[in-house]
Amino acid sequence: MQFSDRRNFLKTASAATLGALAGGAPRSLFANDEVEKIKPTADRCIVLWMGGGMAHTETFDPKRYTPYENGLDPNKVLSTFPAINTAVDHIKLSEGLENIAKVMDRATLIRTVQAADLGFILHSRHQYNWHTGYVPPQTVAAPHLGAWISRTLGPLNPAVPAFINIGQRFDLGEGEELKAFTTSGFLGSEYGPFNVAFPEQAADAVRPPAGMSEGRFADRNAAYKKLLEASPIGQHGSGYQKESLLRAMDNAHRLLSSPAAKAFDLALEPLANTRKYYPAFQPGTRFDTPRDRFGAKYEEGMIGRFGLGCLLARRLCEVGARFIEVTTEYIPFLNWDTHENGHSRLVSMKRMIDAPIAQLVRDLEERGLLDRTLIVLASEFSRDMMVEGKPDNAVKNQVEVPDVINDPKHYGMHRHFTAAGSVLMFGGGLKRGHVHGVTADERPCKAVKDPVSISDLHATIYRALGIAPNHGYEVEKRPFYVTNDGKGKAVRGLFVNG
Repeated sequence: MQFSDRRNFLKTASAATLGALAGGAPRSLFANDEVEKIKPTADRCIVLWMGGGMAHTETFDPKRYTPYENGLDPNKVLSTFPAINTAVDHIKLSEGLENIAKVMDRATLIRTVQAADLGFILHSRHQYNWHTGYVPPQTVAAPHLGAWISRTLGPLNPAVPAFINIGQRFDLGEGEELKAFTTSGFLGSEYGPFNVAFPEQAADAVRPPAGMSEGRFADRNAAYKKLLEASPIGQHGSGYQKESLLRAMDNAHRLLSSPAAKAFDLALEPLANTRKYYPAFQPGTRFDTPRDRFGAKYEEGMIGRFGLGCLLARRLCEVGARFIEVTTEYIPFLNWDTHENGHSRLVSMKRMIDAPIAQLVRDLEERGLLDRTLIVLASEFSRDMMVEGKPDNAVKNQVEVPDVINDPKHYGMHRHFTAAGSVLMFGGGLKRGHVHGVTADERPCKAVKDPVSISDLHATIYRALGIAPNHGYEVEKRPFYVTNDGKGKAVRGLFVNG
């Protein structure tokens, strides 16, 4: 079934979520001796999400550079930035990623990830596919990648949420669509995300509301639990789902009284470290609250917010978080969603991500955590100036490109491109200074060697964490796996030990 509008997608996703609440306990599909035993090379995973469509030829797979001038033929423009050298002789990146270039000797770069063919391109549907491995609509609420990892591996620290989502708001454009996949699905509430929209306010999420004493907060929590326990099955979902919600409440309350809660308080981080993640940060002489210190002092908005998200991710890794996603935030027509002004927008986006990502890699390495932490930088698809979708599977254009470029707003990659995209990975037992796959040097810059599907990318991530691609459960009398139909195949050549 094809969807051409957000409303139909949202209706179907909402129905699946309600179905998940009504469903019973998922049952394992296989006995322990029937599932492939995989020795994990990573204990935790950090996804750095470039929501909106990050152009590969403008970031991690630069092509021929064409500077702007009036009268440009758009067909000749492949990259609007020159290539730069990196710490690895055979790897080039795009200008504006100089800090990441310095840590590419710790990286594995996949240049040939192909997004699924979903017809008319909707960001929410492709993001759903990337985060769950499944194509919406589904009759079963598909769990997020982080929920699968949380359920399968459990927490590294019982006091710390196993799945933490940083930087995404759900009260703006397409927020409901994003909620459709930022969920534990049928697995149960206790495996769902702990959402922190603003990292500078993360400490507020692990303390009682302002003006409420800890005693009163504990009493209110106990009263709500009693109310939930006394409610009839069905009012709050199945018995399994109700018990999972109660456990989720216990987990949240445990965090409030744990020393690990201090990891959420960025005000405890030395200022020198803060500046490494947010180079433009210029604090005043007095900070009355953490929000004063970080929120009100922003001069460049989202640039600092993503950096602080990466800093928060590092602090959470240190106290035992299992899966963390940090996003540049998906907002329609903003950030990586470049429907015009593609070049100038990417200047800002690179400033947003370059220093924080490089610093995250260095900090984890210095603390002895990088080898057992898998970092994955990805986006739902790439972009091109001329091609919408794939060259051999054309879909309706959503951006008008003039025959001749005479306005800088048309200089950049504005159409959605699904035939190739870059994924950058660090740590987790992967090779260092390694590139996988080749894309064409002339348009269309599609994968021409060693393409990687979303399902196979997921299998690779799960393999690093010791999870078999056909691990799954029976739900509503149907099998459901961590990779689509259990058929994902890990790209073994990315691993140090194959």
